[in-house]
Amino acid sequence: MTLISVDAAQTELLSAVRPTGSERVPLGDAGGRVLAVDLKARRTQPPVPISSMDGYAVSAASAGDVWLRVIGEAAAGHGFAADAQAGEAVRIFTGAPLPAGTDCVVMQEEAERDGDRVRFKSQPVSGHYVRARGIDFSEGDVCLNAGVRLGFGTLGLAAAMNHESLSVRRRPRVALIASGDELMPPGSVLQPHQIVASSSVALAHLIAEAGGVPIDLGIAPDDLGMLRRHIRLALDGGADVVVVIGGASVGDHDYTRAALEAEGAAIGFWKVAMRPGKPLMHGRVGQAEVLGLPGNPVSTLVCGVLFLAPLIRALLGRCDVLPETLLAVLDGALGPNDLRRDYLRGHLATKERQLHVTPFAKQDSSLMRTMAAANALVIRPEHAPAISAGEMVEVIRLDRD
Repeated sequence: MTLISVDAAQTELLSAVRPTGSERVPLGDAGGRVLAVDLKARRTQPPVPISSMDGYAVSAASAGDVWLRVIGEAAAGHGFAADAQAGEAVRIFTGAPLPAGTDCVVMQEEAERDGDRVRFKSQPVSGHYVRARGIDFSEGDVCLNAGVRLGFGTLGLAAAMNHESLSVRRRPRVALIASGDELMPPGSVLQPHQIVASSSVALAHLIAEAGGVPIDLGIAPDDLGMLRRHIRLALDGGADVVVVIGGASVGDHDYTRAALEAEGAAIGFWKVAMRPGKPLMHGRVGQAEVLGLPGNPVSTLVCGVLFLAPLIRALLGRCDVLPETLLAVLDGALGPNDLRRDYLRGHLATKERQLHVTPFAKQDSSLMRTMAAANALVIRPEHAPAISAGEMVEVIRLDRD
């Protein structure tokens, strides 16, 4: 089978994805969730002109270099009920509504107070230190669009818009199946021929960070029937995505494709022109997406960053789906590349206000210690020529949610 490019594989993976349904949750439970509908303001903010400073509210036109009579005060939550006339001032505090008959605030440092009289060191200016009605938003304004992931700023805005609950996307359920006779759970007493199944733990965290719900279905041995039973368990359990780790290559004990097809999967692409992660498989069973990931743990996680996390974001209807790429200065030279796009693990740091990246010397796809030390992937395009230190390269940060 001909290798498919990374770009083509991502396009095929995401092109037919339909976002999950919506559910309403209390505002306090909406952190990290993805907004399902555009959100309109239920009020105007501020609803009236508001003082942005402690001082005196006056009419600029009638407050020259003269003494004004202080007729009362206005505080946040306690406005001044009467109208201010020419020659009058109202003591005002930050957040208080501007009294009728006034159009500016003179801050208290510019005021000279004598009993119930006040005058100012400079001429008041209309509009100074006043937050106009609706300066933030007006009732009916769409202030948050569907597809935004809700963080502290957007949650605060939703609250200010007077929403007590929000319609958010249901979190995609992602079933994880590790495949291989050699695999054992963390904490096991291991024989020399056995290894710890680390990828499921790492992928579960990546899934949760992307907004999904990981469902670990354990380890399936290298047996077609057992692997099929695990896949059927995932599908019957309502998984939106079924991920099989390992067994996606062409060896005698690689059953992922056969098991998926036996359970009704239509395989889209298999084998991607990338390093690490070539034996990557994608298909669909009914409404469920299925991914067969390579077994080497670094390959698994790189594929998770490039394919699984974007798939979860697409299921959530997010605006930003694919990994963001940045430019960084390369510290160290790199040789020419072949027909597969490379994703080199490296360390990204800021030096003299410029991003620099250093690829690690060891890039074997089994080295989890190297993966753990990496905070970026250095992208080497297909057939890229040799590159010297100091040149610019594209990188993907690994600390994105």
